[in-house]
Amino acid sequence: MPTRRTNGAKLLVMRVNSTFSALRSGSEPQILFWGLALITLLSIWAGVALNFIYLAGLPLALLVVYWATMDIRTLYFLMLSCIPISTEVVLPNGFGTDLPDEALIIGLFLVSIPFVLSRVHRISSRFLLHPITLMLLLHLAWIFLCTLQSQLLFVSVKYLLAKTWYIAVFYCLTGYFIDRVEQYQRLFWWVFWPLMFTVVLTMIRHAQSGFSFSAINFVLWPFYRNHVNYAVLLALFFPLLWFAPVQYARFSTRWYAWVGTIGFLLLAIYFTYTRAAYAAIVMAAGAYMVIRWRLMRPVLGLAGLALLIGFLYLSYDNKYLDFAPDYNRAISHQNFGNLMEATYKLEDISTMERVYRWVAAFQMSLDRPWMGFGPGNFVNFYQSYTITSFQTYVSDNPEGSGVHCYFLMTLVEQGYLGMILFIALSFMVLIQAEKIYHQCPDVFRRRIIMAVSLCTVVMDAFLLINDMVETDKMGSFFFICMAILVNQDLENKKQ
Repeated sequence: MPTRRTNGAKLLVMRVNSTFSALRSGSEPQILFWGLALITLLSIWAGVALNFIYLAGLPLALLVVYWATMDIRTLYFLMLSCIPISTEVVLPNGFGTDLPDEALIIGLFLVSIPFVLSRVHRISSRFLLHPITLMLLLHLAWIFLCTLQSQLLFVSVKYLLAKTWYIAVFYCLTGYFIDRVEQYQRLFWWVFWPLMFTVVLTMIRHAQSGFSFSAINFVLWPFYRNHVNYAVLLALFFPLLWFAPVQYARFSTRWYAWVGTIGFLLLAIYFTYTRAAYAAIVMAAGAYMVIRWRLMRPVLGLAGLALLIGFLYLSYDNKYLDFAPDYNRAISHQNFGNLMEATYKLEDISTMERVYRWVAAFQMSLDRPWMGFGPGNFVNFYQSYTITSFQTYVSDNPEGSGVHCYFLMTLVEQGYLGMILFIALSFMVLIQAEKIYHQCPDVFRRRIIMAVSLCTVVMDAFLLINDMVETDKMGSFFFICMAILVNQDLENKKQ
């Protein structure tokens, strides 16, 4: 028996020595494989021993980091494909994130720093000096200054970091990677398939409830927080689908399948029961004619003038108080038809709750007009500025939602100059989009330019009654569309 044990021990030592010898003389893939295997075993053991199971995900994180250093472009497209399927996760101490896409965004941001530094000579100075880029950087710089004097510095720093990595990943990396028609096609398909997966699954689950209005928020789990997040992604993607980078022969089988896909997505938008999505699609259709007829400047001028007149009218002699709702009649509706009727009668609770916060935002802007309360701080200070006559029975705001108008949110958190900078950025993008479209000699690229231009219009429409630039479902495309337009402008100049 001792002899057998001794022989077994010698055999084990020989196998270990031969393994290490193979590793020393072997190729790099073998070393990486055995190293990852060892880290995986140790991570699982540590996760079980310390009762912290998240340690078991360490090998995957290391694999992603290695992948990012070797092929950051593919990781970028993987991150895009995760946007429709990511889910919101609430973390301890009031933190929240969207997984897996936000983890990939942060990882890409960190990896992009050495990636860009090693390729400085290949980065186009024309992209960095483009008017849209300069206006975007000015907007970010003002956010930084407002953060320094924030009423709650920690909240504003979190906001600034999130804004920074969104711009770095979705604007800068998009500008670097999506510089040709082929890359735009690749971006489209990487988003299209996971998005359609979530839409088909949602429609099947929603059909089981008879497409009831009351069930819409429940059938979206786990991909979307609520029907507005779902609707905004579908609505902004609709122009991209309409002007899709495909060329099928008319009345062919593929052409009919594509037309059916467009109709299916339009039907899905209807069943989101989101009024902002309906209005955004109609505005995008109108914007198509505005761009074709070169009317963007006068239309934006008239829209800005109308908003200014409305603002002055409501603020003069406290005229807005005449529109205060009846507390007992502003209720939440379970039937969509009743909701639409209550909307134009100013009796819908979500509409009147928006007015309640808009009035508070105006009062806050009078208190700190220059640099605001600091980025991300509206929800922490607005309650003391509200007007009781506009209160509804959900005004306690347990979910901590914002002002529901991104332009007013920038006014409150970044002052009047911050709001003016964001409006200038939004107007500049649309004006540049019209110019880029008419300067483009290539029909196929013109379809791409029109698609991202109308996508931008849809997002701007949502921003009038929502604040979603910081959400992954919309904020990603907000900066992606800008970068694509800039690259198309540079391509026009080349030709």
